[in-house]
Amino acid sequence: MSNPRMRKLRPVPDAEPRLEYRTVHGYRRAFRMVGEGPALLLIHGIGDNSETWREVIPHLARNYTVIAPDLLGHGSSDKPRADYSVAAYANGMRDLLSLLAIEHVTVVGHSLGGGVAMQFAYQFPQMVDRLVLVSSGGVTKDVHPLLRIASLPLASEVVKLLRLPGALPMIRLAGDVIGRLNHTPLRPGAILHDTPDLIRVLSGLPDPTAHEAYLRTLRAVVDWRGQVVTMLDRCYLTENLPVLLVWGDQDSVIPVAHAHLAHSAMPGSRLSVFERSGHFPFRDDPIRFLGVLEDFFDSTTTLDFDESRWRNLLVAGIGEDKISGNASTRLAVLGAMGSDERSAT
Repeated sequence: MSNPRMRKLRPVPDAEPRLEYRTVHGYRRAFRMVGEGPALLLIHGIGDNSETWREVIPHLARNYTVIAPDLLGHGSSDKPRADYSVAAYANGMRDLLSLLAIEHVTVVGHSLGGGVAMQFAYQFPQMVDRLVLVSSGGVTKDVHPLLRIASLPLASEVVKLLRLPGALPMIRLAGDVIGRLNHTPLRPGAILHDTPDLIRVLSGLPDPTAHEAYLRTLRAVVDWRGQVVTMLDRCYLTENLPVLLVWGDQDSVIPVAHAHLAHSAMPGSRLSVFERSGHFPFRDDPIRFLGVLEDFFDSTTTLDFDESRWRNLLVAGIGEDKISGNASTRLAVLGAMGSDERSAT
């Protein structure tokens, strides 16, 4: 249920964050930082940027120090010819937080950012207070067909058509029309639910450097068969970490079935599925999203990292007894973990 105190999202002028910049390893990193209190790191998805969190940042900043970066290769950050793997992005988050003198955070990751958040928790467990995965990538291989197609070499030539005069206004117009259809009783179906946001992301790609960075990022995690990285084999390491999963039941990019697999594989995790919401639940229903986050934060205690316990978990490894859910869900989790198509990082 949404928080009754937040029936309407009103602007919070004093908490409107501006872009700031820091140079890390010679490259400029853009980020938004606002508020006071425990640190909260918001990581956006592929092709997107920190502006995607615009509606929720001011409200979160009332109780938290909110840091929302533009990932390298995205938004106003530099777009070099670089490593755009989830492991490299996790390293980048560590470096930025170190520059800002922030030692530990609650991490909220959306889509690709969810995969980065999970990787960050794996690489730097001592820095993570809580973990929130929103329509997260990195569970199993299913992904929107357009992303599979976009990972192919010839598809990059199609994106270049966006540079033609008049192309972007037409794309934005199409997105507006589809967006209006999606909010009428005669909706054309869940497959179109996320189209306006996907077009919003697509409209940022005509710049050649942004386009190349997008393709490098996409091909690090997706090929023609789907996602190539899974986090299921390391989910047991979150046993003592407060974890929240948020998904839309009409997610056309990463199916809601992934939420149930991750929930089954992550001991003690919580799952909140938003009805009539797609791949961007925090944009579809920001009021409910804020309410779910607040409830999670208020009802959990931040992790006090214990290195010896972490070591014992690694030694013991994953067992079937750690996987919850019904028989078919447990079988699906084990099948995804045993797939020879996955990549480890």
